[in-house]
Formats: sequence, structure tokens, C-alpha cells
Amino acid sequence: MMQEKGNKRTITGWVFYDWANSVYPLIISSAIFPILFETQTSVKNEAGVTIYDTVSFFGREFHNTEFYAYVICLSYIVVALISPLLSGIADAGGKRKLFMQFFCFMGAISSGLLYFFNTPPIGELGQSPFSINWSMLPLFFGSIGFWASLVYYNAYLPDIAASKDHDRISAQGFSMGYLGSSTLLIIILILTVFTKIIPIRWAFPLVSIWWISFAIFSFSRLPKTVATQKDNKNLIRKGYSEVYGVWKQIKQNKTLKGYLGSYFMFNMAVQTIMVMAVAFANKEVIGIKQQDLIISILIIQFIGIAGAYLMSFISTKIGNFKALGGAILIWIALCIYVYQFVWYPWQFFIAAAGVGLVMGGIQSLSRSTYSKLLPQTKDLTSYFSFYDLAEKLGLALGTLSFGLIEGLLNIRVSILALVLFFAMGFILLIRIPKTVQQTHETSH
Repeated sequence: MMQEKGNKRTITGWVFYDWANSVYPLIISSAIFPILFETQTSVKNEAGVTIYDTVSFFGREFHNTEFYAYVICLSYIVVALISPLLSGIADAGGKRKLFMQFFCFMGAISSGLLYFFNTPPIGELGQSPFSINWSMLPLFFGSIGFWASLVYYNAYLPDIAASKDHDRISAQGFSMGYLGSSTLLIIILILTVFTKIIPIRWAFPLVSIWWISFAIFSFSRLPKTVATQKDNKNLIRKGYSEVYGVWKQIKQNKTLKGYLGSYFMFNMAVQTIMVMAVAFANKEVIGIKQQDLIISILIIQFIGIAGAYLMSFISTKIGNFKALGGAILIWIALCIYVYQFVWYPWQFFIAAAGVGLVMGGIQSLSRSTYSKLLPQTKDLTSYFSFYDLAEKLGLALGTLSFGLIEGLLNIRVSILALVLFFAMGFILLIRIPKTVQQTHETSH
């Protein structure tokens, strides 16, 4: 049975899953693995400028970051395709916690297997590209595990907390995630860079151990959900019908439909920046070193903690929609700044500080705003699967466009193109009628 809303023990367990799994987006997606990948699949001259970055996937050649973007894009498409169905089954059979555990362990174990990532030497420069082949599979499955587990995790929020507390608790979760992942990153840097006790590859098994250990604590406190269907037969068919029913309800809810469209666009750009920022810095920032990248990532993490709480506070003063709109405008300014002015490490640090200020805030507020807009329903996981569907299709389109633009032009133009996604998200957000916005702000 679901516990009463506001239970501190349950909320603590929920918040700690952010502490547990946020090591994946930081260490696997943003920090250690992208740096290792770039180091092993490119050659730089004495000035630190990349002069060769070609990789081979079963005979087909790509820029290394272009191929990286395609792998991540494919993982998002898989999650987008399976999560609505699995979410419907989870609601119908009361299996939300079980599905969350499955994808959590998939993501954590896959992260640990990145220890074995390696590329053979290229031999004569320009004659034999770096061979990738199957070595990116752990990254592919790790991405699926991380993002799919979040569908079920996010769906718990409306169940465990009153709507008036959603902004605060969502911000608390993101802040704990930033703090936890930064803690592990610092531990890894001490063990691998400063003391050299272990090789940098051990970062990936440490992510696996951290993620699983703290997730088990969360699972011990998160309650089981009640099945919405008494008959456990034909759950797949019922899963499809439940998801379709939710979609029909969303289409009739103009506010929810409009918000999902806006979220689809602006979150596409936010998440693409998070995944590809290190790749951009490695290629475009002159003379940047690995320690500079780590410093910039830590800047984002710790400023992100304050940013999440700041955005939550601002939303109480001016409302969720206006706060989100302001954050989107800041993102647009950041993209233009990076495209035009970021050429040296100190300029990249300024951009990192700006990203940290709005990254945690916009993610936290996006999740809590959606949870406030939901109607009273037993099908929360299915509703959040559509939130996840908008997110993953957006991410797939964002990373795909990023890779394609780099392949056709260059990676700097890819950053500028993200302005279009932010602008479309902003337009869709402000098109939600003010009377509707005010109703939802004041009712929660």
C-alpha cells in the first residue's frame, strides 16, 4: 500500500536515489568517460589542437564526437519506445518499484563495464582510424538503464508529497544528486589523479558500486504501488491501452499538452549541452587540459546546488511558468556567448558557472511543474512516461542534430543551433494562456 503523503522516511528514500544515480550523468556522461573517450580517439598537436579524430564502426568512419552523439541518440530512442509500454504495465500490475530496480541495476552494471573500454592504436596517422565496434555497448545500455529508471522514480513524487511541496522536494533531490556525484568525483580524483593509487579506469566500477549501494537504501524506503488492474493476464495489452488512454486525456488538457511541447523543446537543448559540453571544450577551447575540464564540471555541480534552490524560491515569488521562461532566456544567452566568445579556458569557466546556475534549477522546476499539472489519477507512471517520452525524443533529436551538424559543418555551429530549440520552447511556454497559468500557480 502507498504510504501517506509527506512521510519523511519515504521522502528521504526518494531523495537519496538522486544521490545514488547522479554519479552516472556526472562521471559517465559528463566528466571521466568523455575525457577518456576523447583521449583514446583523437590526436592533438603540441598546441593542444585536435588534428585527427576519426573513428571506425565496422568499416564506416565518423568524427569521434559525432559517433558518440549517435550512440547516445539511439539509447534515447530505445527508452522512448519502451518506457510508455513498460510504464503502463508497471501501473497495471503494481510493478513500479520492480521496474525501477531492474533499470537501475542495468545502468549501474553497464557503467562498471566501461572499465574495459579500449581502442587499438591507430598506427600511421590518418591511415587507420580508431576502431570502436562493440566497445560502446556498455555506454549504450548504461544510458538506457539510467534514463528508464527515472521514469518510475519521477512518478513517485506526486504519490509521496503534497503538490505544495513538489518544488522544494524536487529541488532537494537535484541538490542531493549534485552533492553526491561531486563527492564521488572528488574521491575518484584523489585516488586516480592526485595519489595515483588506482588507474582512472577504476572510476567506472566505483560508479557501479556507489549507484547500487545507495539505491538499495532508497528501495528499502520507497513503497510498493497498488495495481490498477486486478487481472494480471494480458498486462502488455493492458499496458498499451492504459498508455493510449493517458494520451487521450493529455490531448484534452491544453495546459498539460502545451507544457509537454515546451518541455520537449527546451529540455532537448539542455540535455544535449550536458552530454556534449566536454566534447566541445576538448575540440574548441585552445589549450584546455583535463584538470580544467574537471574544474569546470565541479563548478557546474556546486553552483547547480544553489541554482536548484534559487529557482525553487523564485518560482514561489513569480510562479513556475515565469521562472522557467526566465531560465530559458538565460540559456539562450549562454549558447550565444559560447559560440561567439569561448575560445580559452577562463572563458569556458565563465560559461560553466552560468550553466550551473540554471541547469539544476530548470531540471528541478520542470519536474515539479509537470507533477503539479497532473490530474488526480492512479496512472501516475503512465503520465510520467509521457513526460519521459517528450524528454527522450527531444534528447534523441538534439544529439542527432548535434552530430549531423558537426559532420556537415563543425561542433561550434552545433552549439549555436541549440538556440533554436530554446526559442521554440520559450514560445510554446508563453503561449499557454495566462489565466490557465495563474490558475495552476495559485491552486498549488
